[in-house]
Amino acid sequence: MTAELAAETYAACGAEPPPDCRICPRLVEFREENRAAHPNWFNHAVPSFGPDDARLLIVGLAPGLKGANRTGFPFMGDFAGDLLYSTLLKFGLATGRHAPETPQALRLVDCMITNAVRCVPPANKPTPKEISACRPFLVERIASLPKLIAILALGRIAHDSTLRAFGLKLKDYPFGHGASHALPGGLHFFDSYHCSRYNTNTGVLTEEMFESVFASIRETLRGS
Repeated sequence: MTAELAAETYAACGAEPPPDCRICPRLVEFREENRAAHPNWFNHAVPSFGPDDARLLIVGLAPGLKGANRTGFPFMGDFAGDLLYSTLLKFGLATGRHAPETPQALRLVDCMITNAVRCVPPANKPTPKEISACRPFLVERIASLPKLIAILALGRIAHDSTLRAFGLKLKDYPFGHGASHALPGGLHFFDSYHCSRYNTNTGVLTEEMFESVFASIRETLRGS
């Protein structure tokens, strides 16, 4: 896509890319391959999930091939979503039940989930150019939440892209599991290791570690 067409897409779409976003050629090609192989899957740019009055925004990396790219809901249908959604239910940030085959059975409460990159990337690895190309949607997503108090970044890429969305220097806000930072405008910025199968299977992230971050977020929301 040319720079002019990309600019038109950003201007027309705001916080959410069009379902068949054409900005990143590699991601478009991969999406079309998956659409041909799995025509009953979602196979579009995955929209944010949650209420527009959310006080917490959770930022992940990108849709999983058999997760959000299949179901159309961030983290829904893959291992990372199992841990994330069970934790949200435990902390009162979701109601209903986590059932990937019927995503509508779960409702988020006071939080929204989005991704730094909205289209599924090959091997779960978006390029720096693709991350940058999708950042305007993250900028608008953040700006669209009038009651936003806290942001949680799941993993370093989400952390870095969020800081760049604010125009901040990465060195001033180092990533670390359980770290928290004060952002301009009074926003609270939290970090967690990504809740991926690899991180949990290797012990990089445990359920207790993940819940400790949400305990801190809950205290922040309660005090605001």
